[in-house]
Amino acid sequence: MIKKKIILDDIQEEDLLKARIRDLPVSIKGTWLEECIKELYNELNDKGIEFKPVCYLADEWLAPDGEPVVGIPFFLAHPVLMRLEKQMMLDVEGGTKAWCMKLLRHETGHAINYAYKLHAKKKWQELFGHFYKEYKDTYRFRPFSKSFVRHLEDHYAQYHPDEDFAETFSVWLTPGLEWREEYKGWKALQKLKFVDELMRNVKSKQPLRKKGKKYWQASKLTSTLGNYYKKKRRAYAEDFHDFHDLNLKTIFQEKTQDEKPRLFAYTLIKKYRKNLINIAWKWTGEKKYIIDRLLKILIIRCKDLNLVVADDEALAMIKISTYVSSLMMKYMYTGRLKGKK
Repeated sequence: MIKKKIILDDIQEEDLLKARIRDLPVSIKGTWLEECIKELYNELNDKGIEFKPVCYLADEWLAPDGEPVVGIPFFLAHPVLMRLEKQMMLDVEGGTKAWCMKLLRHETGHAINYAYKLHAKKKWQELFGHFYKEYKDTYRFRPFSKSFVRHLEDHYAQYHPDEDFAETFSVWLTPGLEWREEYKGWKALQKLKFVDELMRNVKSKQPLRKKGKKYWQASKLTSTLGNYYKKKRRAYAEDFHDFHDLNLKTIFQEKTQDEKPRLFAYTLIKKYRKNLINIAWKWTGEKKYIIDRLLKILIIRCKDLNLVVADDEALAMIKISTYVSSLMMKYMYTGRLKGKK
C-alpha cells in the first residue's frame, strides 16, 4: 500500500491531527528558520566563536542535556503548523523573528556550555551554582533581583544554574546590547564579565564535544499531532475541583428563584474572555493557554453555581480580572494555582 503524501497547504484539520509528526513534510531548509540560524551563526562569528551548534527540528525548544546541539520546534517550519499551534496553545513560542532569535541564543548558550564543558570550571560553579542540581517542576523567583540577567520571560535565569548561564550568555551575545552599561551596579554584571572572559578563552579552540545526539528529533517522532497536543495541553492543566467556588460567590451572586433577570456570570466571562486573557498575560507574562484553561474552569463553575452579575459590567470585570491575575501570579511563584491540601 502506497502511503499518501501529506500536503500541508491542502490538508483538513481533522486529517492533520491524525498525521504522525515524523510524516510531516517539514525541514529547516528554505524556511524563515534557516535565515534565523544564519543570523545566529553570524553573531557567533562577530564574537570570534568558531563553534556553531547544529540545529534540527524537535518536539520543542531544547538543547538535550550534555549534547552540543539545538532543537527547534517542528511547528515553526510551516505556517499551517504554526496556525495549529496558535489554535491549540493560544501562542506560538518563538513564532516571531525577535522571539526566535532570543530562544536560539539561549539554547546556543547551553550547547556551548556542553561543547566545552564549561560547567566543570570552579569559577563557573562559584558564580552560577552546581550544574547537576536537580531540575524541579516549578521554581520561585525574585522579580526584582539584580543577581540575574533578564532575557526570557518568567525570570528564567533563576530556574537553574544551567539556565542562568544560558541566559547570561544570551545577553552577552545579543548584538547592539551594551550589557556593561545595562547591568551597571548589578551583581549579574560579574557573571557577564566572566562569560566574556570565558568566550575569549575558548572562541578559537576546538570543542571537547563537536557533535551531539539529536534527541526528540521530529523526523523520528511517531506520535500523531492529535496526541502531541493532548499531552502538551495536559502538561499545563491542573485539577481545580471546587477550589474557586467561595471566591466566585464573593465576586458574583447566587441567583434566586424570584430575582429579576440578570447577566449570568459565565456569560460575562465568555463575553470578555479575550480581554481577560490579554489583561492577565500583560501583567503576569504567563502562557495564554494556562490563563484560558483557568477561564474555562471558572465558566463551568459559574454555570454550575448559577451565579449572576450583581454589579455593573465594568466593576465585575475589574473583580474577575484581578482574581485571574492574582491566580496567575501565584502560579508563577509556586507553580500551582492552589495550595496543597
